[in-house]
Amino acid sequence: MQSTNYLWYTKDMLKFNDNNEIITEERYRVLLVGLQRKEDITYSMNELAGLAEAANADVLGKVIQTLEKPNTATLIGKGKVEEVAELVRNMDADTVIFNDELSGAQLRNLEDALGVRVIDRTILILDIFAARAESREGKLQVELAQLKYRMPRLIGFGKSLSRLGGGIGTRGPGEKKLETDRRHIERRMDDIKEELVQLRKTRSVQRSKREKSSIPVVALVGYTNSGKSALMNRLLSETDKEEKSVMERDMLFATLDTKQRSIKLDTNHEFILVDTVGFVSKLPHSLVEAFKATLEEVLYADLLLHVVDASYEENKFHIDVTNRVIDEIGAGDREKVTVFNKIDLNPDFEPPATGTEQLFVSAKENINIDKLIETIKSRVFADKVSTQLLIPYDRGDISSYLCEKALIKSMDYEADGTRITLEMNQEDYQRLKKYEII
Repeated sequence: MQSTNYLWYTKDMLKFNDNNEIITEERYRVLLVGLQRKEDITYSMNELAGLAEAANADVLGKVIQTLEKPNTATLIGKGKVEEVAELVRNMDADTVIFNDELSGAQLRNLEDALGVRVIDRTILILDIFAARAESREGKLQVELAQLKYRMPRLIGFGKSLSRLGGGIGTRGPGEKKLETDRRHIERRMDDIKEELVQLRKTRSVQRSKREKSSIPVVALVGYTNSGKSALMNRLLSETDKEEKSVMERDMLFATLDTKQRSIKLDTNHEFILVDTVGFVSKLPHSLVEAFKATLEEVLYADLLLHVVDASYEENKFHIDVTNRVIDEIGAGDREKVTVFNKIDLNPDFEPPATGTEQLFVSAKENINIDKLIETIKSRVFADKVSTQLLIPYDRGDISSYLCEKALIKSMDYEADGTRITLEMNQEDYQRLKKYEII
């Protein structure tokens, strides 16, 4: 049994400027193709359209075929391939994007049949990452993910790489490596892994310094475009005007590199806020693996703020995808609060069960941000005690320990010992309580 449905857009949807002139910015004209088996893929195809738009493409149409079993040679049926080829010609498309991963042979067969560039969802996501990664580590991780994905598909990429010109799926540092043989690619992958290890060591040193100063870490996690960066900027504006804001845009994967900012709630409470890359359904496993180094910050966070777009109807799906990725990177046991953002767009929102504390905020309209701050304070500073200790000079080991493990605010050297004003955890406080200055 098979069925087909179409949805495409006409040329009257081209963009115009204020002078009614067509905007000539280079864009790609793409056709989306999806294979539906048991589960409905309408949502997945809509998300694919969003990803294509994020890659500077105009989506001309969507083609969905229902098949019980995918075609091993072309994924979709032979007759459907001919229909797609005709649509490509009639709509002047330059790229066809498939919603499922394609093998090297399928890529080659489809390009031969359609006469245009063919890519799949994974290549599209990697392309977006390649175009937007800013840090050295981010670029290396993208290249590693590209090489891991394309290595077994060299036979399929060979023909497309022989063509001149650019396009979606051809950007990024990994592209040129595909014209070399497998041995050179493997050597490059080894080099990247070695450099990432060095970058990880640097980050580990930075993390050790934070741990010594007892500054807690709060990480923002969630589906792409849920408003994590907007929430970070709101917290920055409400607490510390001097810290630089991060980029926020209403688009998929606006944030690709982990951003860290120091948040000062008051003179006694400070924490590091981490903004992470957003998750997406069918996220390529190679990409999750490659970005584990960046997502490593989530593993060491004292609190996860799981940001969810309350204005989106399928937010339960977003929650499930995010939780699955968090579990996959080994951070499923971290303390978590679910923050439903954009509540101003859906005031009658009824949240799904999450098994965690829930907050309802709007970063844009500054709704309940004060409650969020209080929640963070109660969670990450719950076991902190602010006090003064007088440590005898013959117990220099205690002073050294506190300098390494507690948040020291001041140290004064008096006749009877060292007076230390500090913030420490409950366990250390109970152990050293006898030195407290009453």
